[in-house]
Amino acid sequence: MVKIAIDAMGGDFGPKPIVEGCMQALKHKLFIPILVGKKSEILPLLPKRYRDKISIVEADDVISMDDAATDAVKRKESSIYKAIELVKNGEAHGVVSAGHSGATMTLATLRLGRLKGVLRPALVALMPTKSSRKSVILDVGANVDSKAEHLLQFAVMGGCYAEDMFKISTPSIGLLANGEEKSKGNDVTKAAFKLLDGYKGFKGNVEGSDIFNASCDVIVCDGFVGNLVLKASEGVASTISGLIKEYIRKSPIAITGALLMRKVFKLLKKQMNYEEIGGAPLIGIQGCAIVSHGKSTPKAIKNAIFQAINYVDTGVNTHIVERLEALKNKEV
Repeated sequence: MVKIAIDAMGGDFGPKPIVEGCMQALKHKLFIPILVGKKSEILPLLPKRYRDKISIVEADDVISMDDAATDAVKRKESSIYKAIELVKNGEAHGVVSAGHSGATMTLATLRLGRLKGVLRPALVALMPTKSSRKSVILDVGANVDSKAEHLLQFAVMGGCYAEDMFKISTPSIGLLANGEEKSKGNDVTKAAFKLLDGYKGFKGNVEGSDIFNASCDVIVCDGFVGNLVLKASEGVASTISGLIKEYIRKSPIAITGALLMRKVFKLLKKQMNYEEIGGAPLIGIQGCAIVSHGKSTPKAIKNAIFQAINYVDTGVNTHIVERLEALKNKEV
């Protein structure tokens, strides 16, 4: 049975939403949760019927959002350090944390190590599109500066993720640039284009609009650009939602229309809501690490746990190692 270590102290609201999310996940999935954190704070949040289903590993230190990511390497009593050590020691298959994302990525990379052949891990985000399936974009924050060789591997890893997690037989892969022509982009993307040219599924350069129009399954970029895309998208979604509410509030006719379109708005909110996804996987490392939003609700934590379980069950890591080896031998 899959075992998931959960950083119970990570997140902006303490252990309460994390513990609740864990209990919600248990109602739908069969797995073994291991909550890591201050037992004195976790135990009162657990009803007696859950205490024999959920293990607690004591950790009396918490990495705060104000701490440097590198500090986590030295603080071995912290909840995120101990959660990742459970994966490293084979006591858990994956880790979920809504705490300091930099600390989680740093520890996961250094303590768990990279998969064979992987130059750099990448953080994956799922973006809403006009179709029923989401687009995969990476890297969205693990690497500020990337070389062409890294972007090539992001494309390979993102393709494996789309194949295994969403059952897409041959994902279309695009390189994010400022135009579709092969002459567009900076020196790194131009070099990456040459490396990707001829790779199965590669369709060339794509623009920002292609992230959302369902024309491409996997979009590749460096972590600096990807993080800006992610944060800008969150801001646009929040602003549009706020504007719609404001315009509806000012017009009695609009209020009537909104009531009639309530189901449509509900579906739209679900499509754009980060809670439905749960978190971003750091791919390219041994094991599994899901990085969740600091403001994660119980629903977001539940879905992050589901994502970790699915990641482990589908065997994405084995696929990545095999595909990179085939690429090295010019077999793909």
